[in-house]
Amino acid sequence: VQLQAFGGGLVQAGGSLRLPCAASGLTFRDYIMGWFRQAPGKEREFVARISWSGGSTYYADSVKGRFTISRDNAKNTVYLQMNSLKPEDTAVYYCAATSAVHPIIPVGDVLYWGKGTLVTVSS
Repeated sequence: VQLQAFGGGLVQAGGSLRLPCAASGLTFRDYIMGWFRQAPGKEREFVARISWSGGSTYYADSVKGRFTISRDNAKNTVYLQMNSLKPEDTAVYYCAATSAVHPIIPVGDVLYWGKGTLVTVSS
C-alpha cells in the first residue's frame, strides 16, 4: 500500500493550497480517508475525514470553514483544499486510510499513512 501526498510548499497568510494524495495497492473506495498534520514540536493531529463515497465529511474546529476534503474514487485520490491559510497551519500534512467510523479519526486507528508534505505559511 502506498499513499503519496503532493502539493505542499510556501504560501503567504491568506493564500490557498491544494494537496492531492494518490493511493495504490488498496481498494480505495473501501476506506475512509483522512488528513492529519504535525507541526514542529507538536503531536500529530486530525484535520479532516471523508466517507467511502464522499457523501460525509468532518473537520477539526481549527480548519472548519477554511479547508475542504474531497475524493475521486475513479482516480484513487483524496484532496485537501486549504483556503485562508494562517501561520498556525504550518505543518507536515499526512493523508491516511482507515476503517474507523468515528467523526474524528484517532491516530491509533489509522491503517495506512502516506508520506507527508510540508506546508509553510508565512505571516
